Amino acid sequence: MVFSSLYFLLYFLPFFLAIYYLCPPKWRNLVAFIGSCYFYAWGEPEFIILVITSLIIDFYVVHLMHLSEGRQKKLYRSILVLFNVGILVIAKYLNFLIDNLNNVLGIVDIDPINMSPIMLPIGISFIAFQKISYVLDCYQGKSKPLDRFFDYGLYIMFFPQLIAGPIVRFNEIASQLQDRKQNDLIDNKINGLFRFMVGLGKKVLIANVVGGLADEIFAGPTAELGSATLWLGIIAYSFQIYFDFSGYSDMAIGLALMLGFRFPENFNFPYIATSITDFWRRWHITLSRWMRDYLYIPLGGNRVSTPRLYFNLCVVFLISGLWHGAAWTFIFWGAFHGIFLILDRLFLLKWLKKMGKVPAVIITYLIVLIGWLFFRAPNFAFAFEYLIHLFRFDNGQVSIYLENFHYLILILASLFSFWGLTPNAEQWVNRLYFGTTAIGWFLLKSIFILVLGVLCLLEVYASGFNPFIYFQF
Repeated sequence: MVFSSLYFLLYFLPFFLAIYYLCPPKWRNLVAFIGSCYFYAWGEPEFIILVITSLIIDFYVVHLMHLSEGRQKKLYRSILVLFNVGILVIAKYLNFLIDNLNNVLGIVDIDPINMSPIMLPIGISFIAFQKISYVLDCYQGKSKPLDRFFDYGLYIMFFPQLIAGPIVRFNEIASQLQDRKQNDLIDNKINGLFRFMVGLGKKVLIANVVGGLADEIFAGPTAELGSATLWLGIIAYSFQIYFDFSGYSDMAIGLALMLGFRFPENFNFPYIATSITDFWRRWHITLSRWMRDYLYIPLGGNRVSTPRLYFNLCVVFLISGLWHGAAWTFIFWGAFHGIFLILDRLFLLKWLKKMGKVPAVIITYLIVLIGWLFFRAPNFAFAFEYLIHLFRFDNGQVSIYLENFHYLILILASLFSFWGLTPNAEQWVNRLYFGTTAIGWFLLKSIFILVLGVLCLLEVYASGFNPFIYFQF
């Protein structure tokens, strides 16, 4: 089920909220868990039994781990981590591994392995990372295991962030799963609905428009398109993936706030980053923190020799690239960012700082754009052909027609992406999203919700099905 669908907006969400608010607080987790299972089963009915079975195994084995000590406790932890990583590898990467193995077997003239393709469950990467977070947080004593299965099921299956995050670590939300009185406020419900509408607007009014433009350019004859058009293609894609994914995160955070949960932020003006290091503090923040706490620090983090530090960074970002998709282009994208993180530590941070903020932002954005080219490209041949023509700076033989609304949306996307450069922009956004709903704010937000809601519904009705980019991850 997609947030930006008429079924979700007009049927599922109103019906779910009515039941959730009317039932006693002690039963709300159960209601939310059942609703979340229905939400997932709507799009993936064949996988819901597998997911719930894995939740049952996790729930009871974590309790055994909690009651154990020493080697036995480590054994339970290792079994659960391998179990969840194994599910992720089989579901997401086995096809990729078999295809590459068959390529090698073909070189040595050995018959290929015949295997039916495995369907990829929606949101499997996000589900796996949250399940591992629960295991490790309980193992490390950061939080105690939950007593009721449906409380744990809700943590993993909670529909606002089930499909595409943000990745909420268990220790960040454990107390809220058991008591949400401090967040169950009318201000939060209004602010949550406002945040949801902002995210919906980002998705259907900006991401879908620039996404259509990016798709047209990437589908065109690369060798015949002018360099300006090719640059427009990756710029449009950079806006598409940002407003699509940050829009989903806004909707997830807003829905959670309406239901009494406070989720961590996932984006903070990533395109105003002054280095790739800064970019990863601003882009998909919950993934960066997950990788830092559960992978980078256990590998030794910064408290190692310089060669080992660079090795750790490469491992983390190769895995980050692979996490995004089972393709060599994603692995290259991860390595690309890992290399620039190393260059930052060697000399690039000093150079960029000397240049000043605006030049550093421009250079960093250009680096990010080249990375997005490989992220978007179907294969390396396409990516390198696109890259060569990108820097030829010729006019090309084929042009892409832009309508006036394309220019309008591109201007709005640029303003919303880079206005964080203005003084106090981040504080203003926090006040807008989480400020108290005094009568003035209440009226303004109500008008905004109504107007934007009507515009979004009309666009959703006209455009039909429009899934989020990160559904595939």
